Amino acid sequence: MTRLDGRVVLVTGATNGIGKVTALELAKLGARVVIVGRDSARTQATANDIRDRSGQAAVDTLVADLSVMNEVRRLADTFKARYDRLDVLVNNAGAVFAQRRETDDGYEMTFALNHLSYFLLTNLLLDVLKASAPARIVNVSSGAHTSAKGINFDDIHSTKAYGMGGFAAYSQSKLANILFTYELARRLAGTGVTANVLHPGFVATGFGRNSAGLMNRIMGVLHRFALTPEEGARTTIYLASSPEVEGVTGQYFDKCRAVRSSRASYDEDAQRRLWALSEQMAGLPAATA
Repeated sequence: MTRLDGRVVLVTGATNGIGKVTALELAKLGARVVIVGRDSARTQATANDIRDRSGQAAVDTLVADLSVMNEVRRLADTFKARYDRLDVLVNNAGAVFAQRRETDDGYEMTFALNHLSYFLLTNLLLDVLKASAPARIVNVSSGAHTSAKGINFDDIHSTKAYGMGGFAAYSQSKLANILFTYELARRLAGTGVTANVLHPGFVATGFGRNSAGLMNRIMGVLHRFALTPEEGARTTIYLASSPEVEGVTGQYFDKCRAVRSSRASYDEDAQRRLWALSEQMAGLPAATA
């Protein structure tokens, strides 16, 4: 890793698990870390803990429900009011839901939180990232994306078949992360801003434990064999700070190595179609990037 003194890093989903470990380790490297959480008290407590453990006083907080598009917009506006640079954006917030839910926008929760929040927040902060170049965008996906054979554009909100206790919707959202990253990297060519995506491994966090019934029980069993959050955060930290990936873009990483993602993730027509649909759903004008 390299020192990040003077760099500004924004980490979503940073109040627990790999998001918190990522924020802590980047703070230890000297970065001015801005953490995003949904609950104000918990986010502030996390920031205090990171300050104490890292010795870095410059840990800031922002609060937003990233499943709601207006909340994502408010988050971006607040960040830009406070900061005139952004060196690393880590899109990490995500969840799996055993029962189908809808957001305040009427969107299926998994797709909105796990994909649309990445898409909208990134696009709203692109001007700051470009002005701060060289800068990095790090998107946390999952190996679960391989279970999705493609994006179901005919039922993007999973109204007809939620499936497998929410895992089908989750897998589709993680495939969307990769499709988005590959398209984003192409659009950012020549700007000095890189975009990469990763699989953190199966990590023992609160992930999947927010659901009652079978999903919660399955996660409880699987957690016995899972990675620690510290192990799971290594690839995110690597992509955010390592000089080895300076200038590397449009790649999928696992265990700090660029590897192949699923066959479906390289479908450029699907990448472009998802981008156009996401622009429409997020309320962005076409060709924002």
